[in-house]
Amino acid sequence: MAVYPKGVENHGGFLRISFQYQGVRVRESLGIPDTVKNRKSAGELRANVVYEIKTGSFNYQRSFPNSQNLSRFCAVSEELTIKQMANRWLQVKETEISRNTLASYKTRLNTCIGIIGGYRMIRAIRTEDVQRLRMELLKGDYVYGRGRNMHRKGRSVAYVNTCMSDLFSLFKFANENGYADRNVISTLSPLKKDKPQPDPLTRDEFARLIGACQTRQIKNFWSLAVYSGMRHGELCALGWEDVDLVKGTITVKRNLTNQGDFTPPKTSSGVRTIFLIDAAVKILKDQLELTRMRECVKIKLLSREYGRSSEETITFVFNPKVNAANRASDNFYTIASIPQTWRAAVKKSGITYRKPYQSRHTYACWSLSAGANPNFIASQMGHANAQMVYQVYGSWMSENDEAQRSILNEKLNEFVPSLPHAKVL
Repeated sequence: MAVYPKGVENHGGFLRISFQYQGVRVRESLGIPDTVKNRKSAGELRANVVYEIKTGSFNYQRSFPNSQNLSRFCAVSEELTIKQMANRWLQVKETEISRNTLASYKTRLNTCIGIIGGYRMIRAIRTEDVQRLRMELLKGDYVYGRGRNMHRKGRSVAYVNTCMSDLFSLFKFANENGYADRNVISTLSPLKKDKPQPDPLTRDEFARLIGACQTRQIKNFWSLAVYSGMRHGELCALGWEDVDLVKGTITVKRNLTNQGDFTPPKTSSGVRTIFLIDAAVKILKDQLELTRMRECVKIKLLSREYGRSSEETITFVFNPKVNAANRASDNFYTIASIPQTWRAAVKKSGITYRKPYQSRHTYACWSLSAGANPNFIASQMGHANAQMVYQVYGSWMSENDEAQRSILNEKLNEFVPSLPHAKVL
């Protein structure tokens, strides 16, 4: 008499297994002949199924993809390509994130899907495919720029890691909703990268940069960027209604995104009052002559809450119509146009090239070198606390140790009790 492992039985000359799932006794035909060797394999398969059910890792569709029981225990999902899956995921994300962030997701995912192949089924993509994608992003040639006429080899590690993070979220969504059997990114570790160091302008470089700016207004823009530490989107969205030249303050309450939307600042702590140094006030007084009496403009300010917005009327501090030959110009600079003015000034001045964001680093490093309190600098730059300042600019703070000791000597020596003179032996 034939001996069968527990839960294994003969059904019409073929083997099937039975097990308890969600309180129901179910049977699954294996489609293999009833032989001694196959009985042993069937017993091992059943034992593995029972173990996965107990540990909560059992996936019915993965274990028995052609089972008639699928309709009883799980929804049979449609098969989607990675491009279709990305579109579905982005539709869900639309209500959770800003338009600017959504656009960044789309750009990076389109790059990745273009390399993998948008026609590939999401369920068929393997970890190896993603590893090859990562290698291509790191080492491959690509074109960029508005006219797609500039060539470059390889992308930065930071960019590639961000792409992998996007894909991780995409495959996690696909796996949780039954479109993929697993998250193929879960076993990949981020690529190692060096911690970027601030590269602020020196005093001499700053003077040369400002001297090379093409117009008075652009000189004022980059001067204020360095003297205030404001983000470029905040400067583009700055209105005279936000400036108090008597108190010497700027109230930062809006930002301009890459998509041309006016939004609140990047974070809630970005809504702040900046206390200007005298040089910044002087720059604004000069700019006042150029744009204070320009027309007021109604703008739509998008809320952080999805679907909500408000209307504001402002007079832009920096207005390209001051110098524009084309009357159709907007009343404010776009985020895309600002780096062009920086690059032109850097090239003309002959200083070492840096990205425009170094204007913000320059403010922080100069302030720390002058002995400013890190908490004050953090509040001026729109950080929630000084942690970011310590992390990014820690090396600059150590340069002030001697100055800090002088301050302590000056302030605390008066509290030190006088000591009796030692006896002369």
